[in-house]
Amino acid sequence: MPEGLPWVTVAGGLRVRLRVTPKARRARIEGLARDAEGHALLVVKVTAPPADGAANAAVIAMVAKSLGVPKSAVTIEAGATSRLKTLGIDGPPEDLAARLEALLAG
Repeated sequence: MPEGLPWVTVAGGLRVRLRVTPKARRARIEGLARDAEGHALLVVKVTAPPADGAANAAVIAMVAKSLGVPKSAVTIEAGATSRLKTLGIDGPPEDLAARLEALLAG
């Protein structure tokens, strides 16, 4: 992935690395963080508990709404049972990257 960015362009969209916090007080996309290897991660907090897929569904819904894409365009590609996840987001990569950059800019 590019230095400093938690996403990479793939055929038909983006692949985004996340660190998810379930059972947060408030649902939000908080910003960027780094994992132990120094990879950039998008920090997402959801109020749903990590049981029965509730937190994963909340992450998908929040990311889809924030980027203006349908929920069906967002899938969990890796980390379904982990706080560290990789999402696949279908759509025009340049447009999605611009929306993510705008979210992070505030």
